[in-house]
Amino acid sequence: MAIPHSHYFLLVYLTLLFSSSLLSASAASSPQDEQDTPITRFQSYLRINTAHPHPDYSSAVSFLTSQANSIHGIHHRTLEFSPGKPVFLLTWPGSHPSLPSLLFNSHLDSVPAEPSKWLHPPFDAVRTSDGKIYARGAQDDKCIGMQYIEAIRNLRERNFTPARTIHVCYVPDEEIGGFDGAARFVDSKEFEELNVGFMLDEGQASPGDEFRVFYADRSPWEVKIKAIGPPGHGSTMYDNSAMENLINSCEVVSRFRESQFDVVKSGKAANSQVISVNPVYIKAGVPSPTGFVMNVQPSEAEAGFDLRLPPTADPDEMRRRIALEWAPPTRNMSFEIKEKGPLRDNMGRPMMTPTDDSNPWWLVFEKAITSAGGRLAKPEILASTTDSKYLRRKGIPVLGFSPMTNTPILLHEHNEHLQDTVYMRGIKIYESVISSLSSFTH
Repeated sequence: MAIPHSHYFLLVYLTLLFSSSLLSASAASSPQDEQDTPITRFQSYLRINTAHPHPDYSSAVSFLTSQANSIHGIHHRTLEFSPGKPVFLLTWPGSHPSLPSLLFNSHLDSVPAEPSKWLHPPFDAVRTSDGKIYARGAQDDKCIGMQYIEAIRNLRERNFTPARTIHVCYVPDEEIGGFDGAARFVDSKEFEELNVGFMLDEGQASPGDEFRVFYADRSPWEVKIKAIGPPGHGSTMYDNSAMENLINSCEVVSRFRESQFDVVKSGKAANSQVISVNPVYIKAGVPSPTGFVMNVQPSEAEAGFDLRLPPTADPDEMRRRIALEWAPPTRNMSFEIKEKGPLRDNMGRPMMTPTDDSNPWWLVFEKAITSAGGRLAKPEILASTTDSKYLRRKGIPVLGFSPMTNTPILLHEHNEHLQDTVYMRGIKIYESVISSLSSFTH
């Protein structure tokens, strides 16, 4: 049936109008046309792929430089102590520059991600309709890196003037030990000239209503235990064979692990307060095209363990235990320990920052959180390790803190994300913390 002439033009008009609306909606959702807001700036930073093994440090520093340039009165410079591994330093001069300064630290790099196991591509920084921002680094720890800047931006707009000079530092390689990043920076004359009196570094999210805060880190040890023994035919019973000795050693290690784990299970200590031991690999046997030669007794066997020691542990006692109990030379065993961080500072003291009245920085920090409407949970030892260890080794007090409450702990996991409202609240928390600490002159 033919369409009346007037209806035909009406149909064409409605079709064009609908198509135009769709095009407008599509253009409005394009990332290139996003408004310049704290959330979109956070997304832009997350979209820079700084994951190992090939972190794009150059793009990250360029972005941070543009952010620093957008805030009046903020200075910045880029230092490089290892080729291709920049340290970006932002400085807000205080009215009393002779006072020890404040340092707010975060790291540029992140761990790799497996895109096929994510709901959204890990470097697209997708913000879902319910406000979740999915990206590698959303919690660990590009959030605090941008929250520092946003808090300073807001304080500057309110004409706040700090008494103490404020430094914000972005370091490379934290996720692989920080040896070419924070370690070299902290030992440099440039760092010494900053006259740092106190530092805030990264912490972890809190599933509850209270903010978590960390006064110490555990130190990782990589322990390899090797056994040797007589090779020979598989039909013979051997005494002190490589495999027998290694199995005996693994049983000793397992009993020590259980003794530490029992303390945690009984509620007498947190996981971060004991020495954790986890087996990583066992390497033994004579390889064959189909697996291993089953009728040959191997002459060597090796196992690897991941240890985490709290600062309250005695490193000398741990070395003695490994040498005499885990890998005794009387059983043709040897060991190798790779200590990936100190447990004692330069004065021989356990590397822990006081969280009581003896530490005036703690009192100011605690009050700043309360003033911003937050509550602190009981201070903890961080189960893992951060770049804080390099400053604590010099006797500089450091607290680990990331303002995320009611948030699942997703660092290094698939689908790492952060709620937009949690991120925005964190900016306000840092405004209170930065203004309070920088105004403290006693």
